[in-house]
Amino acid sequence: MSTAPNFDEIINRHGTHSVKWDMMEKLYGVPASEGIAMWVADMEFRPPHCVQKAVEDMAAHGLYGYYGDDRAYLESIRWWMAHRHGWEVPAEAIFTTHGLVNGTALCVDAFTAPGDGVVLMSPVYHAFARVIRAAGREVVECPLKTEAGRYVFDTADWEARITPRTKMFVLCSPHNPGGRVWSVAELQAIAAFCEKHDLILVSDEIHHDLVYPGHKHTVMPLAAPGIVDRLVVMSATTKTFNIAGSHSGNVIILNPELRTRFAARMNALGISANSFGLFMSTAAYSAEGAAWVDALMAYLDGNRRLFDEGVNAIPGLASMKLEATYLAWVDFAGTGMAPAEFIARVEKGAKIATNHGASFGLGGDNFLRFNLAAPRAQVAEAVARLQAAFADLQ
Repeated sequence: MSTAPNFDEIINRHGTHSVKWDMMEKLYGVPASEGIAMWVADMEFRPPHCVQKAVEDMAAHGLYGYYGDDRAYLESIRWWMAHRHGWEVPAEAIFTTHGLVNGTALCVDAFTAPGDGVVLMSPVYHAFARVIRAAGREVVECPLKTEAGRYVFDTADWEARITPRTKMFVLCSPHNPGGRVWSVAELQAIAAFCEKHDLILVSDEIHHDLVYPGHKHTVMPLAAPGIVDRLVVMSATTKTFNIAGSHSGNVIILNPELRTRFAARMNALGISANSFGLFMSTAAYSAEGAAWVDALMAYLDGNRRLFDEGVNAIPGLASMKLEATYLAWVDFAGTGMAPAEFIARVEKGAKIATNHGASFGLGGDNFLRFNLAAPRAQVAEAVARLQAAFADLQ
């Protein structure tokens, strides 16, 4: 049996309890039988053969008890970070959480108090604001600016937004939904801002393996080594290898005092790892997994080129050029339409379900987010549908 990835394979996910497909009609009014699901950030691709084999070996053994002896798991993380990102991570700095939304929530719980402020660079991944507000903290939105079709920031503009109750900064690096790979200089500016205002910096780097040719992601501790005493880095196999359902993520804390505080909250909440996620992650962080990611990014690069060319040809639409992630961020402001109108054209006309830009915070109202991690034929069909839905503008 060939283990080479086939990203063109059409996989029917209807009726598999896929939130992306089986909840699409309820949430968007787009029937799965004729619609295209381009909202939830999981891929339409099978994971590497090594990951599938790890699950099959568990099933063949037939016992699903508590996981113990995590040395191989921790070493796989350390190997991946060293070989793919040039970062030597001590094993004792690694915590495993139920994904990185859970990791974010734990950081908020461990390092802030009710009523404290947490900084987000908006628009940004919507789950951050959700867990921050649910914990009784304040979301401090520091808006991004658009220059030459890409997001940039101005820390001087953010100064007035910080109060004595602001205690944490959550950074999305690479950025979701804008697809930016922040430069070393930009990361250093964020670090300096956090030091100036005495903020804990939580750097969510879940998309750090999904970077396109011509761009390079730098992990925050290498960009700004002086920030490590107030730094938390979050990473995961889940986005990289399409195993989000394993609900596994890593919170990496180099400062021993912060580690102690974080461990105390995990213990108080009774959090322990899911064995399926640990076996899958150990298998993924390997030479075979690395080769699969390289093939994936070459394929996704073709998808983003196809999508951008087709969407940017529609008058009034502008798709930000992705530097990382598989999540296209399309601006509809040039159409002059209110969000309700362009959303209706996409959902009712094109029958495509996307993430609404308003859910990402300030600056997102005129945008929709499209998931491009699908067989190229599906992406081409989505482009054709969008062109038809906005044909009167052409």
